[in-house]
Amino acid sequence: MSEDTPTDTTAAETREDRFERGMEVLDRVDGEVGRKVVDSLADVSPELGHQVVAWAFGDIYSRPELAPRDRQLVTLGMLTALGGCEPQLEVHINAALNVGLTPDEVVEALLHASVYCGMPRALNATAVAKKVFATRGTHPKP
Repeated sequence: MSEDTPTDTTAAETREDRFERGMEVLDRVDGEVGRKVVDSLADVSPELGHQVVAWAFGDIYSRPELAPRDRQLVTLGMLTALGGCEPQLEVHINAALNVGLTPDEVVEALLHASVYCGMPRALNATAVAKKVFATRGTHPKP
């Protein structure tokens, strides 16, 4: 290889390296709930579980350009807009709280989403948030 040839340091990274980095990020962001999601895939699609950890968390969530709380705001908006993602929304509302968003900020993000993706999806997302808040014993200010 000549000196003019760029080197890609990520090419030397192994599949296991990416998975280990992803598990560290998953644990910080999603905690035990995230591990349960990955574990639930072990008997049906372990490769999907691996990709969730290695790619989504090891490659994407670990990027420094957005803070974890900002990534969660984006994720809450997208899952709300998609609709039908209530189980994933539950995981990510928990994650949002884990990385420093307050219940008030979560509620405000879901309210804001109603303008762009409609009331039914915002209502469904808010119902999930209410469930998460009750489970965690936290609530937005009235």
